[in-house]
Amino acid sequence: MPNRLAHETSPYLLQHADNPVDWYPWGKEALNKAATEDKPIFLSIGYSACHWCHVMERESFTDPVTADLLNSSFVSIKVDREERPDLDAIYMDAVTAFTAEAAGR
Repeated sequence: MPNRLAHETSPYLLQHADNPVDWYPWGKEALNKAATEDKPIFLSIGYSACHWCHVMERESFTDPVTADLLNSSFVSIKVDREERPDLDAIYMDAVTAFTAEAAGR
């Protein structure tokens, strides 16, 4: 059964439309759901030609056990970095800052 990504236009998001993960596209609906249900967001940012994005899908996002965990404990949001480079930049900056801090730099 398709998830919410089935209504998107992004080829990358559409690649994940049949995952058992209850994906939301980035937007108010997902952010409001996370706030209302007091759940953390599981954010996945990728793009169509990304090798590791396909590996993650194959090894994690199509797995029913992983999907059940994500669906029950998180609001899962999928972002196409080619459509939303602004979001990708924000989260890449955060990861870089956290990684540098953890490494003591």
